Amino acid sequence: MGRLSVELCGVELDNPVIPASGTFGYGYEFAELYDINLLGSFSFKGTTREPRFGNDTPRIADCPAGMLNSVGLQNPGVDRVIDTELPRLAKCFRKPVMANVSGFSVEDYAYTCRRLDGEPQVGWLEVNISCPNVHGGGMSFGTDPKAAASVVRAVKAVTTKPVIIKLTPNVTDIVSVAKACEDAGADGLSLINTLLGMRVDLRTRKPILANVMGGLSGPAVFPVALRMVWQTARAVRIPVVGMGGVSSAEDLLEMLMAGAAAVEVGAANLIDPWACKKIIEALPAAMDRYGIKNLQELRIGE
Repeated sequence: MGRLSVELCGVELDNPVIPASGTFGYGYEFAELYDINLLGSFSFKGTTREPRFGNDTPRIADCPAGMLNSVGLQNPGVDRVIDTELPRLAKCFRKPVMANVSGFSVEDYAYTCRRLDGEPQVGWLEVNISCPNVHGGGMSFGTDPKAAASVVRAVKAVTTKPVIIKLTPNVTDIVSVAKACEDAGADGLSLINTLLGMRVDLRTRKPILANVMGGLSGPAVFPVALRMVWQTARAVRIPVVGMGGVSSAEDLLEMLMAGAAAVEVGAANLIDPWACKKIIEALPAAMDRYGIKNLQELRIGE
């Protein structure tokens, strides 16, 4: 393994930088800006069984040190992803990609994961049980350990590739949910998804977002994310992918030191489309400053 390389659920990555779902489209949009093969991998846009238009607008609101979004899982549906998006991606990305999956029932999750499990370029299935921006699904599974476990068991029964469960921070005890997912057979965990928040327009005296509430992301959530990664990584034996407010090589190193096996970068991509490229390029110098010879030194428990 190289100096920057890491391993995620048995798959070696050239580096631990993974653009997060919902911030990198299906990849080829960013391939027009730079060679995305320099990434460790990326998690493509959250995909559901049927096409979704998403929530009403406004969907985005600014806030100090971050942003709120309430996009609502807009996507073309799994059939279109398999028939159109993945073949287009294959022309510009040669590495395994992370397939992010959302659903509104256990059956939805199982169906979509089974379909994507058969795609050669899909290396991992990232099952999102933590989206705060939809009703009747997403986060409703991630806030209850038993419900989370039921999704894991259903997906594992129909898939062969590593299943990574994406967890919500909007819970009292994230460790109990994490351990329930591990016990049900999850191969890895990713956290955190966005924190639930809202803004009010002082002129109209109404919520800015049409959905009233949305997910808070950006640097404001980094300390919370780091704390939850630390707690979770020490409670489970499966790999943890850390995310939440990461915007620099130093942030990434903190996540790895807290116990993450790899790191997803989200909101930073929406501010600067070259964010992940810059983090990868800055990583060797940051490692030198802190006396880190290779990233394998930062494995959990060391």
